[in-house]
Amino acid sequence: MPTAAPRRLQRPGKHRNLSPAPEPTSAAVETKYKVTGVRVLRSEWIKFLSLRSSWITLAVAVFLLIVFGAVAAYTYSPDAVTTGGPPGPGSSSGDSDPVSLALTGVSFAQLAIGVLGVLLAAGEYSTGMIRSTLAAVPRRLPVLWSKAAVIGPVAMILTTIGALAAFQLGTPGLDGEKIALSLSDDGVLRSLVGAGVYLGLVAMFGVALGILLRNSAGAIAALVGILLILPGLASLLPDSWYDTLSPYFPNNAGSAVYALHESSDSLSPGAGLAVFVGWVALTLGAAAFRLVKNDA
Repeated sequence: MPTAAPRRLQRPGKHRNLSPAPEPTSAAVETKYKVTGVRVLRSEWIKFLSLRSSWITLAVAVFLLIVFGAVAAYTYSPDAVTTGGPPGPGSSSGDSDPVSLALTGVSFAQLAIGVLGVLLAAGEYSTGMIRSTLAAVPRRLPVLWSKAAVIGPVAMILTTIGALAAFQLGTPGLDGEKIALSLSDDGVLRSLVGAGVYLGLVAMFGVALGILLRNSAGAIAALVGILLILPGLASLLPDSWYDTLSPYFPNNAGSAVYALHESSDSLSPGAGLAVFVGWVALTLGAAAFRLVKNDA
């Protein structure tokens, strides 16, 4: 009678578990790769850092602030008479103050800063990268907020440093003049910091226009028109209308933020800041609406 074959016993430690490893659940994957505001902000910060043009443009803005401010202080003459407009290098009026001289370059720096904001936003539409960005961030709005949150503080900090440097470099040029002031005098520091705040908001304004218009050339033209051309065109209005509306134009309201002395036909620094923030917020709101409602 045949006997059964003996069973082959496995040695301890030689047993192998050939069952497949459990796959991660969709909830775990979703948690690991969840899109958060912090991650979107970090992504936009990396984009900003990786573009050499970002730092070149910021450096140009700070350079314009420092050079024009210092030159205006050293070429100041109390006997010189201007025909209007902000004092410029070699052309200063007797009622100027050291802060307005130091901030002569603001009108030039705001163009560089505003254009940088436009390119940071509209540049993605020109290259088509916006499709990848919105595919990674389906909710879309965090992209707009993150772009504004990246460029605004960076521009504000660097241009504030530039304004302070322009004032300090120009101070020796005004030594002995009646208008000479120091950084500790009333209102000086507030005005210089106010210039940085204004330029930071201009950068955010550029981002909003870039997202709203989705075209670099069109957004830059709109930026220049709103900040520089609109006040000139408004002078064609009847005097009563112009006197009422002029202080509320973006550039005029922004100028009040960093003015050392409040004039009778302009807003106070606080009111000017509130009005200009309102312009920026309104444009950001319009940009957010279009970003959500229209495809890239």
